[in-house]
Order: sequence, then structure tokens, then C-alpha cells
Amino acid sequence: MIRFFLILLASAFGALILQHFIPPLSFMAGARVILLPLVFFYGALALPFPGMLALAFACGFMWDALTVQIIEVGTGPLNAFGLGTGNAEVVEIALGWSIVLFAVLGSLMSGFRPLFQAGRWEVHCLMSGVCTSAMVLAEFLMISVRRAALYNVPFEFNREIWWRIGGPGLVALVLAPIVFIFLKSLAALVGYNSVPDAQEEEED
Repeated sequence: MIRFFLILLASAFGALILQHFIPPLSFMAGARVILLPLVFFYGALALPFPGMLALAFACGFMWDALTVQIIEVGTGPLNAFGLGTGNAEVVEIALGWSIVLFAVLGSLMSGFRPLFQAGRWEVHCLMSGVCTSAMVLAEFLMISVRRAALYNVPFEFNREIWWRIGGPGLVALVLAPIVFIFLKSLAALVGYNSVPDAQEEEED
């Protein structure tokens, strides 16, 4: 199991880097292709629960390390944009919040592990799309709450925002079978089998 866990870590890191080189999808109002959650969701299904939590910590940390935004919030007079002047820095997305989010969604996916072990893939592909959109929605809500508190900016849900929330989920739904088959092949290559649980506990 340890070898496969390390493979999942390397795959998650590679997916995180690769997704930043994929341009936004213009036909989906600029929605992004998000690959890291797909690797994590497969790990949540293939690994026992403690392994899923360890993977959630690693993936959440990597996600935050690359996507946390630091914005300047002034403490002086307002400028032409209605923002205070100065150089005080505020983290727009709290570092570490993604670890909790990955753990929650991973726990949800782990609940479907018996179906995964029985060879039923369709539910997991569907859940991967739903959970990917849920991650984007949670991130959007956190940013909106922070901006509303700092700048008194109201929440806005327009067509473009809904596409940017739902678009990554639709893409994940399409890519999930490909990613799952690829990772399953890697698991077989290193001799890891998620069925039965007893075998997982005996390995490494």
C-alpha cells in the first residue's frame, strides 16, 4: 500500500501542475479543467480510511500552497477604487481549509468504497463530478465572504459563475473513467489490490 500511496502523491502533484497549463474552456464561460481532485477521489476509493485521510492532508496542502491568494488591504484613506491605501496583507483563502474540505469529500467517497470494490464505476464517476463542483463552489463562497467583509461587495451568482462552478464538474465527469483506469493500471503494476480489505492491511 505504501508504494501505491507514493504513486498517488506523485500523480496528484503532477495533476496539480498539469492543470495550470490547460487553458480555460471558452465554450464553458472560462471554466477550468481541474485534475487533482480526480486523483484524490480515486485514492479515497482505493485506500483504506487512514490512507485517505493522509492523502487528503497532502492534497489539501498542495492545493492551498499553489492557490492561496494574498491581497493587499490598505488601512489609510480610500483610493479611486474604493479600497484603502497602505500595505497590510490579508490571506483571501485561509491556508489549510482545503485539507478539511478534501477530508470531508473523501469521507463521502469512502462510503461508496464497497461498490467500488464490487466493480461498479458509474457511481464514482458521477460523484467525482459532483464533488469537484462542490470544491469549486466552496472556494467561491469563501472568497465571496472574505470580499464581502473587506470591501462590502455583495454576493453575485450569474450565468458565468455558475458555468465556472459546474463546468469543472462536467469535465471531471468525462475524465473520471480515464483517470480511474490509468490509476488502476498503476496499482496493478505495483501489485496493489483494493479488494479485499484484509490484503491491504497485510501489504507493507
